[in-house]
Amino acid sequence: MTRLLYALAWLVATPLVVARLAWRSRRQRGYLARLPERFGRYPPAPRAARIWIHAVSVGETRAAAPLVEALGRRFPGRRILLTHMTPTGWATGVDLFGDTVERAWLPYDHGFAVRRFVEHFRPEFGLILETEIWPRLIEECARAGVPVVLANARLSERSARRYGRFPAIARWAFANLAGVAAQTRPDAQRFEALGARDVAVTGNVKFDLAVPESMRELGRELRARFGPGRPVWVAGSTREGEEALLLDAFAAEGPPEALLVIVPRHPQRFEEVAALAVARGFEVERRSGSAPVAPGVRVLLGDSMGEMLAYYAAADVVIMGGSLLAFGSQNLIEACAVGRPVVVGPHTWNFEEASESAIAAGAALRVRDAGEALRAARALAADARRRGEMGEAALAFVAAHRGSVERLLAWLEPRVARRPA
Repeated sequence: MTRLLYALAWLVATPLVVARLAWRSRRQRGYLARLPERFGRYPPAPRAARIWIHAVSVGETRAAAPLVEALGRRFPGRRILLTHMTPTGWATGVDLFGDTVERAWLPYDHGFAVRRFVEHFRPEFGLILETEIWPRLIEECARAGVPVVLANARLSERSARRYGRFPAIARWAFANLAGVAAQTRPDAQRFEALGARDVAVTGNVKFDLAVPESMRELGRELRARFGPGRPVWVAGSTREGEEALLLDAFAAEGPPEALLVIVPRHPQRFEEVAALAVARGFEVERRSGSAPVAPGVRVLLGDSMGEMLAYYAAADVVIMGGSLLAFGSQNLIEACAVGRPVVVGPHTWNFEEASESAIAAGAALRVRDAGEALRAARALAADARRRGEMGEAALAFVAAHRGSVERLLAWLEPRVARRPA
């Protein structure tokens, strides 16, 4: 009965889902690209041994970077198939991996679509990153003898409560997984409470991020363009509603010499955010421009993709987007990895343990709202010694938590079938 109701729900929802894709494609064309793939129709692919990694969007795709490299070493001769659900995730994959991986849309969770996916690509095994649970997909993989694990898995209390409202679906999905490699012990306990089996704690692979020298060099170039002698505060991966709060606070709290760099999480919001700044009387420069930022320009719009590490490297202080309003925060580990002090808001459940650990290590500060975030940035801008101490603490914090990728692969290897490449 659970399977029947689930299938009927997808049947009813599909026209709405496609309509939503069309609506979102008005601002970001990629949503309608290769539409047949979302229903399991793919171009011809060569027969080959493949490892499949599902990274729904940007954060998961960045997290996949050290995994892709390590899997290539541990399982030589295999192709890497990277699947996504969003155009921003796809674009991030192109930036990170170029043509070294195959990529496709993951199909919607219709039985016919996921069977086509499995039959078409025939992966040797699959890793679903973080929190994507598709019961029919996982079941069809199990039927085809394709072990699938939930890797770098996290489950907030809020998400656990949502899954808990549908216990039969949760049990169905988790029963077909080959295992769950959780980021933290609380994550593992929440997965186990929902019925997951073979749950281990392997840490957060985002700590294994290797900062490319090209990003450090670009950060130096951006800093020279921004103005080497002025305070630069980067609000990274901001979400809807946060930019207006930051701009209002910056108008009230920001010193005239400071530059606020706002990098929206979603590229389709670039124009909207620029308009918010202009409406408040700010002259706005853009990353896509090329001229040095004039001293009178106080706001710069980060209208580029794939350069977040460079933005952070160019900053004196990073204000973490997604944490000022109830979005759960974006990834503060990236800012720590380039040695920058981080200011986080009250909403960090997506990175709760990392946030608390960074604060305890002296790498981050927690604030209550945008106004307090700007006051904290201003205080740090005036205290070079404390900024330096927090930056060193940030680097040490990341270094102390490295090694998750190797722990994950050591846990994974006995759980996946090793077929000849």
